[in-house]
Amino acid sequence: MPELTVPELLELDRRHVWHPYGPMPGRQEPLVVESASGVRLRLADGSGELVDGMASWWSAIHGYNHPVLNEAARGQLERMSHVMFGGLTHGPAVRLAKLLVDMSPEGLEHVFLADSGSVSVEVAVKMCLQYWRSLGRPRKQRLLTWRGGYHGDTWQPMSVCDPEGGMHELWSGVLPRQVFVGPPPVAYEESYAEQLRAAVERHADELAAVIVEPVVQGAGGMRFHSPAYLRVLREACDAHDVLLVFDEIATGFGRTGALFAAEHAAVTPDVMCVGKALTGGYLTMAATLCTSRVADGISRGEVPVLAHGPTFMGNPLAAAVACASIELLLGQDWLTEVKRIEAGLRDGLAAASDLPGVEDVRVLGAIGVVQLDHAVDMKAATEAAVREGVWLRPFRDLIYTMPPYVTGDADVARIARAVCAAAREG
Repeated sequence: MPELTVPELLELDRRHVWHPYGPMPGRQEPLVVESASGVRLRLADGSGELVDGMASWWSAIHGYNHPVLNEAARGQLERMSHVMFGGLTHGPAVRLAKLLVDMSPEGLEHVFLADSGSVSVEVAVKMCLQYWRSLGRPRKQRLLTWRGGYHGDTWQPMSVCDPEGGMHELWSGVLPRQVFVGPPPVAYEESYAEQLRAAVERHADELAAVIVEPVVQGAGGMRFHSPAYLRVLREACDAHDVLLVFDEIATGFGRTGALFAAEHAAVTPDVMCVGKALTGGYLTMAATLCTSRVADGISRGEVPVLAHGPTFMGNPLAAAVACASIELLLGQDWLTEVKRIEAGLRDGLAAASDLPGVEDVRVLGAIGVVQLDHAVDMKAATEAAVREGVWLRPFRDLIYTMPPYVTGDADVARIARAVCAAAREG
């Protein structure tokens, strides 16, 4: 096709391109990004640049156009961009698996490489269901979780998203019926811990697993909760023969101030999902890690294989970039950078507490959230942030930021001003 002008591109986009969580044809005109570098998105209409306060849905932790990740991609392209993973293996995938095992909570020894975060949750659920079938307990096929969660947009992940008020409420009555308890309080409450223990005990005979987002719930509401609840769940699952799954797709790779949120509680789950920041935002890839107990249990079953095999599983190009991203993260003082961003967001977002319509302001690691007492006017809030030179993507009653770890202090302050501006206008 010939080079398109921005108006031509937007018209074709409106007519043909279905954007996430949007109607078809689109009703809101998106911004056209021409290029990205560091923490900035350059707009194609010549209007300038925006500081990315979203890290491309929390994945671009090192920013854009990073020379180390670029070189990893170029080097792998010269060898091979893809090869099937059935019956074959290759260095990038093996190295990536070893890196993940070495950095994850102790006991997670086996790695299944998937296409996306949602697929990694599908794989985690399949692992748990097949584990119990292999042990001769096929009735253990339900999942328990708490409300306010979000685990992806494919089938099993949708079933453990909040069924009331969540984005998948439309599918209530069609999805598998799972077991839900109330949302976890911010601080530890023994009465809530008792609810968790009682729910696991009551449903133990039918539960394959408990699945939760540890410490931070993501797209279900950006809520934080006490790490102590993870220890409660670990103990309850052990006591009643139920597997424990942590969805660390949003929280993994340092976002909360620990490499994985499970570390805040010193707990190892039986299965753990990672994604988003795995490749530094360059390519789609995720992984499901499990303990030897789970892998051995499946391998002893009547069907001793995990029957799941995505075409692009273990993609060498994505794996090579993921290795480079992890090594880049671990090779620097990432914790100091995350804590620096945390301090900057605390200072900058403090002013939002006094704004009319603001219900709560909360910060943890490189996560800043302003919660309103009403649904966000998304168009007005987004335009207010753009006027401040920042890209944000509010949703529901939330205006939040998860910036790249390389965001400098001046840009963190700018992001905070933009969040406040969006809260005033939205």
